[in-house]
Amino acid sequence: MENPSVSWLDVRGLGSEEILRELGQVFHLHPLTLEDVVNVPQRPKVEPYADHILLITRMVMPKATGYGFETEQVSFILGAAGYLLTVQEEGEHDTFAVVRERIRTGKGMIRNYGADYLTYALLDTIVDGFFPVLETYGERLEELEDEVVVNPTRATLAEIHQLKRDLLSLRRLIWPLRDAVNVLIRDAGDFFSAEVRVYLRDCYDHTVQVMDIVETYREVASGLMDVYLSAIGNKMNEIMKFLTVISTIFIPLTFIAGVYGMNFDPDKSPWNMPELAWYWGYPFALGLMLVIAIALVIFFKRRGWFDNFAVLVTDRAEENLRV
Repeated sequence: MENPSVSWLDVRGLGSEEILRELGQVFHLHPLTLEDVVNVPQRPKVEPYADHILLITRMVMPKATGYGFETEQVSFILGAAGYLLTVQEEGEHDTFAVVRERIRTGKGMIRNYGADYLTYALLDTIVDGFFPVLETYGERLEELEDEVVVNPTRATLAEIHQLKRDLLSLRRLIWPLRDAVNVLIRDAGDFFSAEVRVYLRDCYDHTVQVMDIVETYREVASGLMDVYLSAIGNKMNEIMKFLTVISTIFIPLTFIAGVYGMNFDPDKSPWNMPELAWYWGYPFALGLMLVIAIALVIFFKRRGWFDNFAVLVTDRAEENLRV
């Protein structure tokens, strides 16, 4: 197979208006093409012109620490004359390093095809960049599942909300990218050969896989919200149960203290609280309160009302230490 000549120009940064204007003059780019390139950020889309086609995408890169991602806009301008112009935002991350290495070492089939295959290879690299990011979110979701069940806190709730927002942002990135790849397959005209469109269909399948993973993780995150609310409700029920038990124990004690707090004079009548004149009256009242309290504690313990109190107190102590 004859090796076609391919020119690939990669522009890093959008700060020089003069350079972009010169590129437009050299490659005979439509003014709207340059306007779309410098307009950041944009929704992924495809814009065909007479002698070139514009593809705007957004690539994602995992953060250096923790989970999360950063985005950067990449514009592809594929010319009918056999050139490819890529314009990236200013950034340190180079997603195309793998493709560059394949070109330098002659690995793969990039050198055997034209600029359309090179466009596919770079686009496929961007799509595959979603998988490492999603992997970090999947690992964090597994950790949150255990945390929500064992010890849910307000920080857990805030992290679940942030995770759901991040997954929504990923969905907004991959959904239009999937549509853009579909447009390249069906309506790209002569810019992509029939053989390269087969590879584009594989790239389209990857976008569908990313969509499925994102939707699955969003459902898991929504389920974590339900589990969190259920765990908080159960913990609140245990707290109310504990307070109810304590109140129940002190109700008869308060009644006894209230009765003996009444100012009746036993000298006026033998029915006016004769216990006030007893020699052991005060120890008797305290002992009666103690016996009633112990009896109630034994009764509640046999009913199983104290089973979860130790775990509840331990959880509250650990939460206070973290705060």
